[in-house]
Amino acid sequence: MSFSKVYSAQTNLLVVIPISVETDISRGLNAFSIVGLPDKAVEEARDRVSAAIKNSGYDSPKSKNHKIIISLAPADQKKEGTSYDVAIALSYLVANKDMAFDYESKLFLGELSLDGQVRKIKGVLPIARFAKLNGFKELYVPEENTREAALIDGLDIFGVSSLRDLIKHLSGTQKILKAPLTVIDKTRSNANTDFSDIRGQERAKRGLLIAAAGGHNVAMYGPPGTGKTMLAKAFVGILPELSFEEALEATSIHSVAGTLSETFITNPPFRAPHHTASYVSLIGGGTIPRPGEITLAHRGILFMDEFPEFDRRVIESLRQPLEDKVISVSRAKGTVHFPANVLLIAAMNPCPCGNFGFRGNPCNCTPSALARYRRKLSGPIMDRIDIWLEVDRILPKELSGGSDGDRSENFQNKVELARAMQKKRLDKRNSPTGSAHINQVDQKILRNSEMSPRDLVTLVILDKECRDTLNFAAERLGFSPRVYHKMIKVARTIADLESSDEIANKHILEAIEYRPKKFDI
Repeated sequence: MSFSKVYSAQTNLLVVIPISVETDISRGLNAFSIVGLPDKAVEEARDRVSAAIKNSGYDSPKSKNHKIIISLAPADQKKEGTSYDVAIALSYLVANKDMAFDYESKLFLGELSLDGQVRKIKGVLPIARFAKLNGFKELYVPEENTREAALIDGLDIFGVSSLRDLIKHLSGTQKILKAPLTVIDKTRSNANTDFSDIRGQERAKRGLLIAAAGGHNVAMYGPPGTGKTMLAKAFVGILPELSFEEALEATSIHSVAGTLSETFITNPPFRAPHHTASYVSLIGGGTIPRPGEITLAHRGILFMDEFPEFDRRVIESLRQPLEDKVISVSRAKGTVHFPANVLLIAAMNPCPCGNFGFRGNPCNCTPSALARYRRKLSGPIMDRIDIWLEVDRILPKELSGGSDGDRSENFQNKVELARAMQKKRLDKRNSPTGSAHINQVDQKILRNSEMSPRDLVTLVILDKECRDTLNFAAERLGFSPRVYHKMIKVARTIADLESSDEIANKHILEAIEYRPKKFDI
């Protein structure tokens, strides 16, 4: 009898897949089927859509003696969730001649309640970005998702509260106002701990400053109660706000995961999984792969307190994301790649009792207990951590008095200046004509820590004194090639903090000081 098509979309984390909702109505026995690899939630849309259409003042699809087939194309892509409800309802109404509109430039999202109200869904922001880039002019979303979708300029966003209102709008009888562009409210980080609140630990603060400036992974080790966790929490306050593109990435991930608590994430995410966290909760996975903590920390901080207490499999799973900034989850139907560009902060005690090698209480761990504890951290994992900071006990007299030392805001200003130097240098590498070795596979890099060995050759120059110092240390301390390159990157960041275009020997020496010494941990 008739045919219609309406556009919707679904997300596979940051990958958006356009979905054509096609409806065919023909004479025959009453049947209402949805095809195209729908999951249970999509199949149940038949009942939700039928009730919503009836309660919006139209004949229910189930009340007619027709054969109704709704196809969600492409048919080989698994369809999940409830975001197709609105598109399915509109496609049916057009095919049934209840309404007509130009569908080509419009995309529809939203779950329907039985009374025809449109409910909030997950993953609207990446779909809005996709819609703009792929020529759609109008995006219709649940009213509760309007501010999130309206972050994208150049696309008309309409917030829909009910199916009835949407039908009137598309039919031209009652217009829905276009949503205004969402104004981003950029605020300073709301870290509860300021660096000036932490007594002593000046060397640890210096190391964290370098880590923030260059995006370097950090491990802090020392006895219990010396401030490792406080330092990690205060670290959030010295990081600059995310750039617009970084913020879009982070916000899109949390939108898809359903953990978005604000319209736009402007500060680096901070995730602190407990040491009992499972492999799947950290890395991601499941029958239908979902992002884990490391992906939710993308463009931010992954803080792992009591690092050796994590399951060894969990610790070893960090190898790929710390190196490649992406995590791969393999399943029978294929491999899913989740973004995982994080700055790792690991905190740990030097031994099970926490006193080995530090002043104060003696260590009472047996040699076998020490050996088991240290085996939790393999050489490859230790190699991937750029800066190792010893956090010792401070004297009682240092605990008295008011706040001392620089505030987090002052540290943040230093980080911003150092990153400005990095940007100026790395922009040459990132530009299409800036370096012959950049190709489509390479991605833009934003921090010194992301430089490849090839980048170090073209972007970082060491004089003979610096090279001799580094080579001597590498030979005496047994640096692997990975650690050797990390020392150059850390030294480059130290030079950036001093607004120096050249790496001096003192920068190399300081970088070497942040490597763990034998039997330190």
